[in-house]
Amino acid sequence: MKITEIASLGLLASALLAASAQAGATPSLRDYRAVALSGNGQRIVAIESSDTGGQVQRPHAAIVVRDAGSGAVVRQFDPCAVCSYDKPSWSPDGKQLAFVAYDAKAGKASLFLATVDLGKREAKELLSIKGVASTARWSPDGRQLALLATVGARKLAGAVEAGARQVGEVGGEDDAQRIAVVPAAGGELRLVSPADTYVYEYNWTPDGRGFVATSAQGNGDSNWWVAKLSHVDAASGALREIAAPAMQLNLPSVSPDGKTVVFVGGLMSDFGSIGGDIYTVPLAGGTPQNLTPDYRGTFNGVVWRGNGLLATALIDSQLALVKLDPQTGPAAPQLLGEVSSGGSDGRLSFSADGQHAAAAQEDFTRASHLVAGPLTGLKKITRDNDALAPQLSVQNVGWSNEGYQVQGWLLGPLKVEAEKKHPMIVVVHGGPGAAASPRYVGPGELASAQVREMTEKGYFVFLPNPRGSFGQGQAFTRANMRDFGGGDWRDILAGIDAVEKIAPVDGQRLGLTGHSYGGFMTMWGVTHTTRFKAAVAGAGVSNWISYYGQNGINQWMIPFFGASAYDDPEVYRNASPLSTIKVATTPTLIYVGERDVETPAAQSLEFWHGLRAMGVPSSLFIYDGEGHSFRKPEHQRDLRQRTLAWFERYLK
Repeated sequence: MKITEIASLGLLASALLAASAQAGATPSLRDYRAVALSGNGQRIVAIESSDTGGQVQRPHAAIVVRDAGSGAVVRQFDPCAVCSYDKPSWSPDGKQLAFVAYDAKAGKASLFLATVDLGKREAKELLSIKGVASTARWSPDGRQLALLATVGARKLAGAVEAGARQVGEVGGEDDAQRIAVVPAAGGELRLVSPADTYVYEYNWTPDGRGFVATSAQGNGDSNWWVAKLSHVDAASGALREIAAPAMQLNLPSVSPDGKTVVFVGGLMSDFGSIGGDIYTVPLAGGTPQNLTPDYRGTFNGVVWRGNGLLATALIDSQLALVKLDPQTGPAAPQLLGEVSSGGSDGRLSFSADGQHAAAAQEDFTRASHLVAGPLTGLKKITRDNDALAPQLSVQNVGWSNEGYQVQGWLLGPLKVEAEKKHPMIVVVHGGPGAAASPRYVGPGELASAQVREMTEKGYFVFLPNPRGSFGQGQAFTRANMRDFGGGDWRDILAGIDAVEKIAPVDGQRLGLTGHSYGGFMTMWGVTHTTRFKAAVAGAGVSNWISYYGQNGINQWMIPFFGASAYDDPEVYRNASPLSTIKVATTPTLIYVGERDVETPAAQSLEFWHGLRAMGVPSSLFIYDGEGHSFRKPEHQRDLRQRTLAWFERYLK
């Protein structure tokens, strides 16, 4: 067990950064995740790590507590040197933290308690289970802790994780993620919610006698898209349905008077990629009421504070704070800028009185940093990454197409030679319910390293947000229903036209890439135009008919296609890139994870076979043991190298 008191670590880190910059070394990058503000607004906790560059494995993280006014480090907790940590939770009195640590090699999850008071020197392991766990939450009176536990888990929670091996009787043994409770003083873990139900999210009711949750029976990976809003009794575990609206649900919580539930609801393609409108419904049950109909933005966070609601939204390209009255709806938004932001209440974390907030924020040229303060005056409180310079140029690009106002980002080299035309790579985001947002592009082994490497080689990189994306309200998000590869694709082509008018891009040297929905759109693009000279399709879908029977998340397609492939095969067939494979001439690299539940490797194999039959230069690489999201650093590096080499070969 390792616990360190480092009251002056912030100043020491800043000094080391300055020294490394003067010596010509690349400064380390400080990362902040799972930011949570204490109830009194005085302390911030986050999961922090430092990437010094060139590391073989992902940097180990620790739980770090800082002063919300100065950013100075107060305490650091790291009780498990081989574990990854889940988001920490403050006790109601602000004196303790609860968090889950996961040891992947041992397949064990542990719940820890840590006392912030400097006089206390131990983080206590309250319990451990064989399996996985997450989302520790204190009861309102601080006497109990709840968490989501999957005892004897066959895989990590979430459809993007590598699937369990499909051997023996398939479908006969699904993991069940359940609400579990343990006394804060220690004791036996008690599984509360029903054994046949998968719980995705939950929150205590204010009286501490139950939980509001999103849940579904059956396979947890597949059924989030049909999850219901439910109440679980803390004593008996009895589950009662509150509402079952025909939409996806996120972030449920109960009003302080215990009468009303709020949640974000809408058309969403992936658990964790939150976007929709704000709804309320009586805890006793009823029909949800939309508080934000026709809102020109996408809500991605909401929480009760006092008698009102605080929410965050993506409005076009900007993050916004929005106050809502449960009866009259939203007030005018407070725009916070073109940033990516993360906090325990969505995109921000709020104090108990709703007067203060904190978050980790970044954009394309500024590395992650913590902000905190009054709602009307958030200020930067950490400077660990100040020595990191911008790595590229950024333009916010807007264009019109078929009555829609569309937005995207154009990233480019820092220096562009006069009169020289550059190749451009179009990167289509996953989803489609998502948006390309400002994430720092810096040195080292970041997820954004691919973009940096491209711009360093002289490429422009275009990140479009076509119809189906978040940022412009539910009507825009729903505009590609039953139209994958239709209006969304035409929006992207129109965006390329717009970019060519404002930037020194060579229209004869265009590349196309994307992962998941972006992988499908790449497959679609090369089978519908010869405009692109190279493509890299990641975890895509080439044949929606066969995909319907292969994937592990088939419930997601009903909201987007309107019916199953058995009831309306034509809409699936019309959206399948294989249907037009004879158009393809673009050299295409294809990659996928071996154990991808969301877009099985068979889809990439089908597309590769089709390209080879057409005589199109192509390559297929299947990554050992990976799921939809790649977790192994060596595979991430290999993919970056293969991708860049492919574009260098065909675009230079």
